[in-house]
Amino acid sequence: MSRTYKVTVDTKTFIRFWLVILGFAAAGFLLFQAATGLLIIGAALFFALAINPLVRKLADWIPGEGIKLPITIAYILVVGFLSAFLVIVIPTIINETVNFARNLPDTVKSVSDSFSWLNDLGRNFGVENLQSEIVTNIQQFSTTIINDFGANFANGIGAVGSFVAGLILTLILSLFMLTEGPSLIDRFFSTFKSSKKAARTHNTIKRMGDVVSKYVSNALTVALINACCTAAVTLTLCLCFKLDPGLALPFGLITGVFSLIPMFGSFIGGCIVALLLAFNAWIAGLIFLVYTIVYLQIESNLISPKIQGKGLQLPALVVLASVTIGVYMFGIIGAIISIPIAGCIKVLLEEYSKTFEALEEKKDEKKPDAQKADDKKLIAEKA
Repeated sequence: MSRTYKVTVDTKTFIRFWLVILGFAAAGFLLFQAATGLLIIGAALFFALAINPLVRKLADWIPGEGIKLPITIAYILVVGFLSAFLVIVIPTIINETVNFARNLPDTVKSVSDSFSWLNDLGRNFGVENLQSEIVTNIQQFSTTIINDFGANFANGIGAVGSFVAGLILTLILSLFMLTEGPSLIDRFFSTFKSSKKAARTHNTIKRMGDVVSKYVSNALTVALINACCTAAVTLTLCLCFKLDPGLALPFGLITGVFSLIPMFGSFIGGCIVALLLAFNAWIAGLIFLVYTIVYLQIESNLISPKIQGKGLQLPALVVLASVTIGVYMFGIIGAIISIPIAGCIKVLLEEYSKTFEALEEKKDEKKPDAQKADDKKLIAEKA
């Protein structure tokens, strides 16, 4: 015999339920609409924490109690580096790509002339002149790349403009975060002087900021060493193979920026430089690739441990998972900021563990002596 149950809900509960659903939906919609702004604010916060060690060092070197002058000098240095990267590296990559596409048919023709067996191979498959067919197709491919380059460049101007605007806004926000952020945080937590939770939260925020600052400063040091070594090797190869010595600086910047990406960044940057060198002289590209493999062994075993020490003490699995998530969420920028974010999460988990242990100790203190003895006996039996 089946029973039927009737659930009655009053009007107020029904209205509250749907108001909560609508509230969550509205909040999600607003967050989606403000996604770009939130990303800019997050990038500004990360940039402010990253530049903070440089500001501190400049404040120690520059006499006076003010902080505005060190911040101004630090911003000039950082903005100058970013401008140099955009002005030097990007045009160099574009020029090398266009030159490669323009010279590709002649290169292939000169190489294919020494392989007369290509025509014999083609006849076996019903192609009378395989050698000329290959050269003709490559010439068409090269012409297409050069002709489409202007159109693709024009289409990308809008995206570049949006990126530059976002970058300027990020720099301005990070400037205000550096100048006014610490005082605002101190004022906020000063209203909770008697609260231990507020003091612990304040300490946690400082630890997270120190994690990001220390990691970024050490990573920048390693990247600078990589960039200088790459520039020196590239300059030597350019002199040996009669290439443009001006390639040394942009190629050094390329490897320096890519080495900021954990685990695989240095290798990717080295491969890009080796490929660009191979466009001009394939032997120079091969030599640089060998250099990259040797340098990575030196960096991973000597340079990084010496500068970064034990780092954030994150397992390799956590590092790889963080980088993977960061790449698929925010691209190269996500790969760069993924490890500091993982370090901040580790700090939060450590603080939560301390809070949980403190609560457990308080509960144990309130227990009667007989129950404490029983708990100790149970723990000993399990051990």
